Amino acid sequence: MATLKVPTQTPSAAEDAEQLHKAFQGWGTNEALIISVLAHRNAAQRKLIREIYNETYGEDLLKALDKELSSDFERSVLLWTLTPAERDAYLANEATKRLTSSNWVLMEIACTRSSRDLFAAKQAYHARYKKSLEEDVAYHTSGDFRKLLVPLVSTFRYDGGDVNMMLARTEAKIIRDKISDKDYAHEELIRILTTRSKAQINATLNH
Repeated sequence: MATLKVPTQTPSAAEDAEQLHKAFQGWGTNEALIISVLAHRNAAQRKLIREIYNETYGEDLLKALDKELSSDFERSVLLWTLTPAERDAYLANEATKRLTSSNWVLMEIACTRSSRDLFAAKQAYHARYKKSLEEDVAYHTSGDFRKLLVPLVSTFRYDGGDVNMMLARTEAKIIRDKISDKDYAHEELIRILTTRSKAQINATLNH
C-alpha cells in the first residue's frame, strides 16, 4: 500500500471508534466518514480501532460494517479492515468454496508470503473457521495441484539468505531430469519446491 498516507497527527483509536459509531447512527450510513477514518489508518491502527470499538460498544466492528454496508463497497471495507493474516485466511477460505479458477488465490498466499506471515494466516484461519487451512486445501483441491499446494501451506520454511551451492547443483540436476522426463509431479521435485527456502530454490534454478 505504497500510496497510503497516514496523517502525522492522527486522532486516538477511541476517537476513531466514536466517529465510526456515529457513521452508523440515524437514517442511512455515512460512508464518507467511514472512508475518512479507515482509509487513512495503517494495519496496526485499524486493529487497535477494532479492539477499542468492541470494548466501548460491545460489538465487533466487522459485524457493524457488515450490517451497515453492502455490495462491493462492503467487501472492500471489510477486507481492508482485517489484519493481513485475517485477510489471507478469509480469502483462502473463500477460494476453497469456489471453482478451480480461484486456486490461484491459494497459490499466491502459499508462495508469496513469508513463513511467519503464512503461519499467522493459518492461525487466523484456525481461530475464525475452527479448522485448519491445510485440511480445507487438501479437501477442496485434487491431483497434481493438491500434491504441490498441501506441502506448501504445511511447511515452515527457512526465510534467510544462506545458500548451499553443493545442494543447489545436486537438486538442479534432479529438477532437470524430472522436467526432461515430463515427470512434473515427481515426489522429489515436489519436495525441493515445497521445503527449500526461496533463496535456495533461486540458486538451484540459476544453476
